[in-house]
Amino acid sequence: MRKWLKRIAVVLAVMFVVAQFVRPDMTNPPVDPQLEYRAPAHIQPILDRSCNDCHSNRTRWPWYSQISPVSWWLKDHIDEGRHELSFSEFGSYAPKKAAHKMEEVCEMVEKGAMPLREYLWGHPSARLSDADKQALCEWATGEERRILGAR
Repeated sequence: MRKWLKRIAVVLAVMFVVAQFVRPDMTNPPVDPQLEYRAPAHIQPILDRSCNDCHSNRTRWPWYSQISPVSWWLKDHIDEGRHELSFSEFGSYAPKKAAHKMEEVCEMVEKGAMPLREYLWGHPSARLSDADKQALCEWATGEERRILGAR
């Protein structure tokens, strides 16, 4: 039995080392200032601290993103986050889609679904206070109305 445990440990260690050579592309796409959304001065710091790593092309990749298989998991989450909402691509959204995204910002923040719990493990400063949540919802609701009114 002990012999098998050693063999399994060796196989797992070799697999871990080999996995380090299979890395996803973790470069940020270019940011087009014409398409990038810049929030008001009182909101932008909240977005920078709690949202933009996954919802923009300005991801700050932490040191542990260089370790596989964590790198694969992070890359998948960030790609999904950018697909759902990207403040770097916001200017390319049709008005109806942009307004809906603002509505979803408030919904996700109020439900506590954003930022993701897993993100908060490594980024405790990203936790949203009640004041942050209220500010984000007021801003997002105002933006939604502004966008729909501009149609």
